[in-house]
Amino acid sequence: MNRAVITWLKQEYGYTVNAKFYSRIKVWEAWWKGFHKPFHRIRYETADGKPKFRDMYTMKMAKKITEDWASLLINDKTKIVLGDQHSSEWLQGENELGGILGLSNFWDQANDLMERMMWSGTCAILPKLVNAAVDGQGRIMPDPDMKIKLNYLSADLIIPLSVDNGIITEAAFCSEVCVKGQDNLYLEVHTLEDGEYVIRNHLFSVGEGKKTIREEQLPEGTVKELRTGSARPWFAICRPAVVSSDENANGLGSSIYADAIDNLKGVDLAFNNFNQDLYLGQKKVFISKDLMSDMGGQGDVVPDDVNQQLFCMIGSAYSEPGKSPVTEHNPALRVTDNTDAVQAQLDYLSFKVGFGTKHYQFNAGSIVTATQYTGDKQDMIQNAHKHFIKVEQFLMHLTRTLLEIGSRFIDSSIDPDTKIEIMFDQSPLIDENAERQRDKDDVSAGLMQKWEYRVKWYGETEEDAKKALADGEPTDDELMGFGQEGFEEGED
Repeated sequence: MNRAVITWLKQEYGYTVNAKFYSRIKVWEAWWKGFHKPFHRIRYETADGKPKFRDMYTMKMAKKITEDWASLLINDKTKIVLGDQHSSEWLQGENELGGILGLSNFWDQANDLMERMMWSGTCAILPKLVNAAVDGQGRIMPDPDMKIKLNYLSADLIIPLSVDNGIITEAAFCSEVCVKGQDNLYLEVHTLEDGEYVIRNHLFSVGEGKKTIREEQLPEGTVKELRTGSARPWFAICRPAVVSSDENANGLGSSIYADAIDNLKGVDLAFNNFNQDLYLGQKKVFISKDLMSDMGGQGDVVPDDVNQQLFCMIGSAYSEPGKSPVTEHNPALRVTDNTDAVQAQLDYLSFKVGFGTKHYQFNAGSIVTATQYTGDKQDMIQNAHKHFIKVEQFLMHLTRTLLEIGSRFIDSSIDPDTKIEIMFDQSPLIDENAERQRDKDDVSAGLMQKWEYRVKWYGETEEDAKKALADGEPTDDELMGFGQEGFEEGED
């Protein structure tokens, strides 16, 4: 976060924002990228006392952790199910890949955003109107050709301005833009005034060293002020289900590995030691200098061109009885000890980030029972459901906001109050076959309705599931293709 922006906000709007927390976010980002300079850059001195530096080997586990959590929270099986069919098609198209969400590549971007949320502690999505016309007071004029695009931001670009019971109610969102080949900062300020949210846009050029900013004229087509006429914020914010222990957080969340930095260090220390043992464990052949000087009178030479690191000349050995002129040294690689050390550190790390102690295992695969599967993943299952609550609220708020915008300004037949259901992919957390069989047994016993089964396992709406059942379910022969018009018995 550019500190000059925070200073400008205080001068322009009177908001006092503590910038200390963004230093923590920079540390989390460095670990996510796999290189935190104060830890991974090693200083040493040469024989002549001159300082030199080398970088540690690193497993970049922070990136792996955030990727794994992101794939659990939002993936290709996550669904937004709306009760109103027309509203659903407007939002996500007939195939759930189009509509307003498809216009902004939502599902791919949302998965990426979950990863960014896990390393930065917070993420946000901002709807932006495209081709919107406003009157002289900044009021939006309805237009059926208007489009909505979404911007995706991580915590380092979010500045909370007002927080109520942990909920960010006013905020500024910063991003880098390129205008006519010049890099600029774009700032979008959302404030609640007289019961409605007002959005103000600002563009800044950045001085040398990014320490100073100067406000510039907005690009053509961008309005200075937009009055939404709504008490619902036009932004959706999500945080991991981890309470921040930092008093300077000001409504921002905590990285999933904020309290596991020591464990990330432990993994890299063990992994670095493993690689150093391999690097230093190369075979060495010590050859007497006397032997080398006898080679055809050519002076001190080595046998061939690849042996600068393999062969090492030492002093005379002929004068010492019983000593061979050629000595071979094979250092121990300590593979087992190093492997155990890396695995132990991974166990501690996976426990601290909510996966349990057995999430990262580098041993031979084995078949486990459903009971073992559930038991080993119990920590991850519990923590995943905590995160699901946050993500569900986030997606529902975003969906409700988009429906409200669409109903008011684009298509009045859109139902902003339609039922919204978020369906998550539970298969990585459960034995899906066993769960599905239990539901089938419940249907047979009359404990579960058939339409409920279809909603859960086929992702249908309640209306579509009941309609499919009313039309009659296909028989096994029909599913296999028999009995269809034009199909002849015995035909291949």
